Amino acid sequence: MPSILVVEDEPAILELLKVNLVDAGYDVRAVPDAEEAQVQLSEALPDLLLLDWMLPGKSGLVLAKELRGAARTRELPIIMITARTDEADKVAGLEAWVDDYVTKPFSPRELVARVEAVLRRVPPAEGEVIVRGAMRLDAAQRSVTVAGRTIDLTPSELSILRTLALRPGRVVSRARLVEMLPGGGGDTMDRTVDVHVRNLRRKIELDCIRTVVGAGYRFVPP
Repeated sequence: MPSILVVEDEPAILELLKVNLVDAGYDVRAVPDAEEAQVQLSEALPDLLLLDWMLPGKSGLVLAKELRGAARTRELPIIMITARTDEADKVAGLEAWVDDYVTKPFSPRELVARVEAVLRRVPPAEGEVIVRGAMRLDAAQRSVTVAGRTIDLTPSELSILRTLALRPGRVVSRARLVEMLPGGGGDTMDRTVDVHVRNLRRKIELDCIRTVVGAGYRFVPP
């Protein structure tokens, strides 16, 4: 269960964040200011930090810059919650290497979608290995074997296979697979995903990637 540290000083917003993130399946810790956040971070790093811009004492922006400057927290995914939307503020946030913004007021669905999107960008953990039947996918080494046979995959094919294999039995939409492609989004088309899936099926020679008409694809362990 991915963990999220929420830093928000407004009790009503804090409760809204906690309820919706817990409902979405996240382990949530919550603190009201940057000082408490630093205490929590010193004890254990979450998978993602949800950080309000305007906090009592040290601002969220200052905290984000400090975290990016420390080796231990440099790669910590950060989403900033802010009511500040003008261009200068956004540039300042990007300079602090904030991964994304949620602008107040926000909908719970938007919040969860942004959290999911940022967590999907996190590179595979060192040593991550996915075994599904005769297939073994070593994401960190970017290698795939089937019954001991090494499969040569492109980065896009590997990304699609990993995304599906991490969610066996669940339908993954073409739109989500597009987002997961190297350089995905923008002008990348759903049809591109179909081509990659066709090549994947040919290479791995397993009946494990099923088409769900009108929805996307599902991985069925071989």
